[in-house]
Amino acid sequence: MPSRSSAWAAVPTCSFMLLVLDVGNTNTVLGVFAKGAKVASSANHGDVESPRYDLLVANWRVATVATQTVDEYGVLFRNLFAMGNLEVKAIHGIVISSVVPPLDSTLGQVCERYFSTKPLLIEPGIKTGMPVHYDNPAEVGADRIVNSVAAFEKYGGPCVIVDFGTATTFDCVSPKGEYLGGVICPGIGISADALFERTARLTRVDIRKPAQVIGTNTVGSLQSGLYYGYLGLVDGILELLVQELGNETQVVATGGLGSLFGSGSKHIKRVDEFLTLEGLRIIWERNVTAKPARETMPKSSHKTRSR
Repeated sequence: MPSRSSAWAAVPTCSFMLLVLDVGNTNTVLGVFAKGAKVASSANHGDVESPRYDLLVANWRVATVATQTVDEYGVLFRNLFAMGNLEVKAIHGIVISSVVPPLDSTLGQVCERYFSTKPLLIEPGIKTGMPVHYDNPAEVGADRIVNSVAAFEKYGGPCVIVDFGTATTFDCVSPKGEYLGGVICPGIGISADALFERTARLTRVDIRKPAQVIGTNTVGSLQSGLYYGYLGLVDGILELLVQELGNETQVVATGGLGSLFGSGSKHIKRVDEFLTLEGLRIIWERNVTAKPARETMPKSSHKTRSR
């Protein structure tokens, strides 16, 4: 069942809204931001008014299904809006970050057919405001840049963003707001699946923090090994990254299991469940103002996808 926010009831149906979609290999997260007051900015080309969508009024998490048709996704999204008493016609803009290329065209058609809006896709040429210091910048997954933009905007730098998705990614941002690179590991779900598929007598268990490290039965032993083993991996990598970036480094966790591991980590001090959605909002605003940006996504196709 999709998750949802409880804040939508307070949003007037006449409000302008922004729809953001984060398409991962396992789940797709949708968020709806309501438009707040316009903010005057004197940067670059004189005073302009930038539309701001400050309030996240609804969010859902649904399965990513690459074989679903335009109409199947359209009906799903419209039903979610109906459940939340949100009007489709209030959507003023849509922005999409995707690491599933076969769905890009499908979701683009969904936006145009069911929301009458052409989406902004996070792809080469999009203004991000963040220089990318990667050997081949085109290899960086769009979601990793989105997370980094949001974390630097909200918490400053240097910072490390740990995204617990299908893969677990560690992304590093300099004090100047430059994307430096990071680390990619198999997600805990992938690790657990490999264990269960290759052992005849071990059954699947929920991934959770056990009451104690020493398991007194098979389920407890598995949960302890999965949780504390993966937590050790996370903290071990973070310890090395903090040594390279400095002790003042902010470490932010996000993703489906961010809260679970963030609560037990020695290095994760912040858990931001909606970091990616915020990043999509920020990048959308930077592009619709049509002002020159400090940096753009590299103008070539992504070769690898992070989750």
